[in-house]
Amino acid sequence: MIDDEILAGIEAVLMITDSAVTAEDLAGSLGLDEDTVLEAIQTLKADYDGDEHHRQRGFEIRHVAGGFRIFSRGDYHEVVKDFLTAGQSAKLSQAALETLAVIAYRQPISRPRIAAIRGVSVDGVIRTLLLRGLIVEAGKEASTSALLYATTRTFLDTMGMNAIDDLPDIAPYLPEDADVAELGAEDTEVLAEIDGALDDDLDDDSDSAAEMSRVAD
Repeated sequence: MIDDEILAGIEAVLMITDSAVTAEDLAGSLGLDEDTVLEAIQTLKADYDGDEHHRQRGFEIRHVAGGFRIFSRGDYHEVVKDFLTAGQSAKLSQAALETLAVIAYRQPISRPRIAAIRGVSVDGVIRTLLLRGLIVEAGKEASTSALLYATTRTFLDTMGMNAIDDLPDIAPYLPEDADVAELGAEDTEVLAEIDGALDDDLDDDSDSAAEMSRVAD
């Protein structure tokens, strides 16, 4: 029987981490042995999954990238998607617009390189852009195996463009790949999967340059 304090400690760490945490790291930070950590995780997982006496939670623990993370439960993907794309959240944030611009000009590009260019974590905005159908996974980076991202047809339709070549020529103002590599961004895993391209959720505009300017304001 795992002590409630141990369960709560592991749960607290998994709730705030933005990448998978290994059993070894959990054990080291909480002063436990790995077997205890693994047993605790199984206990938490069973608790979240529910049984005939307890309800299933809207989140779950998954084993990904050699570690553990808490995710919203896959059964509620549509609920989460509707929340992210409805009401006031339908308008992309400044952070999402900046991330989308980096991907558009430097695609295919990995999440660590995007984070290095922007100087902040982009986990949340990547999830939002994936759910909006504006970007898609486009293979893996040869040197690091990090997932690559590229824009979609939905992005082009939204911006009123026929091809990426129609983007305004601002790419020279972005850092070179060599400069990005020197920033030492670490690899992170993708937190959400795509069910398919979503319907357009931004206003169309036939003039791509004017649209870029409008959405950035």
